[in-house]
Amino acid sequence: MTDPGLVVGADGLARPAWAATDPLLREYYDTEWGMPVRDERGVFERLTLEAFQSGLSWATILRKRTAFRAAFDGFDPEVVAAYGDDDVARLLADAGIVRNRAKVHASVTNARATLALREDPDGDLAAFVWRHRPADTPRPRSMAEVPTTSPESVELSRALKRKGFVFVGPTTMYALMEAIGIVDTHVLGSHRRGSSGVWPD
Repeated sequence: MTDPGLVVGADGLARPAWAATDPLLREYYDTEWGMPVRDERGVFERLTLEAFQSGLSWATILRKRTAFRAAFDGFDPEVVAAYGDDDVARLLADAGIVRNRAKVHASVTNARATLALREDPDGDLAAFVWRHRPADTPRPRSMAEVPTTSPESVELSRALKRKGFVFVGPTTMYALMEAIGIVDTHVLGSHRRGSSGVWPD
């Protein structure tokens, strides 16, 4: 029996309700969410977008992602780290993205912290984040069992804050860990469960 939190599509594949109807969300779920991201720029992009998503729906961010990438120079941390007042003003005038002053400033702050991490003995941003991979991953049987934080996301949040990052709370960091494959929170029965190659199903 399929979990009531999963929806079987016309293609016969089971997905959570949030990814079952909207074509953009379905494509994101089927091909990207939970797949490993291990490069610095990729992790910086997702960390930035997760911060912008705070208080909003992920669908809102996903629909604006192309505009975000254009506005933030492809999320190149070296470029974003050099942003000044004119760039902040440009971003706050860009209707294609989420115009939130605190989050825009956080993006610049986090880009600069990302560059500083390159000197860290534990590696760049990607290596630093992946170092918080847990010994095991959740195996939720329903959407209600999917965690929103973990001891590792709490520690990652603290560790990043110590390195100068902002807008990196434990819930936001858990969402990042889900998105880039550090944990697999696909519900048992989903066609994506175990597909990342990081965790067995």
